[in-house]
Amino acid sequence: MTPDQVRARAFAMPLTSPSYPPGPYRFVNREYLIITYRTDPEALARVVPKPLVADEPIVKYEFIRMPDSTGFGDYTESGQVIPVRLGAQHGGYVHAMYLDDDPPIAGGRELWGFPKKLAAPVLRVERDTLVGTLDVGGVRVATASMGYKHRALPEESLRAALAEPGFLLKIIPHVDGRPRICELVRYRLSDVTLRGGWTGPAALSLAPHALAPVAALPVLEVLSAAHLIADLTLELGEVAHDYLG
Repeated sequence: MTPDQVRARAFAMPLTSPSYPPGPYRFVNREYLIITYRTDPEALARVVPKPLVADEPIVKYEFIRMPDSTGFGDYTESGQVIPVRLGAQHGGYVHAMYLDDDPPIAGGRELWGFPKKLAAPVLRVERDTLVGTLDVGGVRVATASMGYKHRALPEESLRAALAEPGFLLKIIPHVDGRPRICELVRYRLSDVTLRGGWTGPAALSLAPHALAPVAALPVLEVLSAAHLIADLTLELGEVAHDYLG
């Protein structure tokens, strides 16, 4: 294989059978359980990278069920998103993500910089309750519950939330271990078809874990909950800030 052939084929690793196809990526019947809670402001300040600013000590704990996605298949993920702003632009900084499928772990980390790690999240309906659980190495680290479809949420507010950009800290090391890429990445969702959104009484419990420290942003007060289902496209990203530049 010539150098030109390598360059022409080099999209993702491994070269001869990449873990995922080129994007963007379409998701059908993507289902969210989002618990918004108040946390310790000092703990939050330790994990939000400048130039992002968190104006309030708020965290969104998410479970996302993705039964149909182009290139990534059928999987579930769970993690924390922090409402932030970059200048005057509001969005969400993805602080932690745990999921159960290799292609979206590889693609999420390599393309955008999603902080994805292997674990065992579950989102399911238990009779009258929507339940999300996250196990890491057999240890339960997160449990969320919400009354199933108690009240409909306004479509306008759901669309506004999905329209906000997401922010990620992409870190790719050099072969000598130093960072070769260290960037703040911005990404968006597009072509959204909203299938419904609901709220209800909710609870969230986080437990300490050495390698999945979701409890380092402790739950002081549950503020709200949302359950929504949508079809959408995950667009590729752009560099919002280069820490090495």
